[in-house]
Amino acid sequence: MIEKVNPKHPDKVADRIAGAIVDLAYFNNENPKIAVEVLLGHGRCHVIIETSANLEERDVEDVIFRIAGDVVTDIQIVPQDIHLAKNQEDAIRCGDNGIFKGMPLTDEQRILSDIAHNIFDEFPTDGKYILDDGRLIICQSNADSDVLKSLYPTAEVNPLGDWTGGPNVDSGATNRKLGSDMADSVTGGGLHGKDLSKADVSVNIYAFLKAQKTGKPVALSCAIGDDKVDGKPYSEIVEIAREYINKVGGFERFAEWGLF
Repeated sequence: MIEKVNPKHPDKVADRIAGAIVDLAYFNNENPKIAVEVLLGHGRCHVIIETSANLEERDVEDVIFRIAGDVVTDIQIVPQDIHLAKNQEDAIRCGDNGIFKGMPLTDEQRILSDIAHNIFDEFPTDGKYILDDGRLIICQSNADSDVLKSLYPTAEVNPLGDWTGGPNVDSGATNRKLGSDMADSVTGGGLHGKDLSKADVSVNIYAFLKAQKTGKPVALSCAIGDDKVDGKPYSEIVEIAREYINKVGGFERFAEWGLF
């Protein structure tokens, strides 16, 4: 059983804005420290940014307008906590406490991911999809239900009829769709809106990739300040995650679909 939402779902719009702001921080800094929270809906977008990077509010506004459209912005940029900053002064160490789980993707999860991507290619508007032991549910906004039914004859399509979606009729918040992004690998930490020193980003990515490679579950834990995780230098974990983020095209692109 798995649910996927597409990049125009309001929660994913929030994730994408957060990811794009992290991209800004990395533009002029190899290892910035940043954490971003986004709440948007009904014509407004609230953003709180804790960072060591020198970000201009105008650049943050440009990101919001590009992704969310014409909204009223409320942006707060504050320095990173001094105690957290000291943890990273002389080396790349684990940026938080946490437990992490990597799980191999199932065939069902891969199938629904493909379906979600294919529908979004045809209908790039807010959508949500579920696959549960052969039961396929498609909720796709701004699309002709009869067309979708012809493409997926066995699916339950828009059970309440055609609909419009997006942030004008629903709210969105960062890291509210982790099940859609991580499948069975979900634990407590969110993937989006954080730099690579944060274990919620790097260790989650590392554990997921290891599970896909080995075909076995991966369970890890770490404490803030740890210089090793899973027997590897934390800096190596960070570089594995950096390579993955660069491969998918940056933090904003990563936020579109998550890990699969």
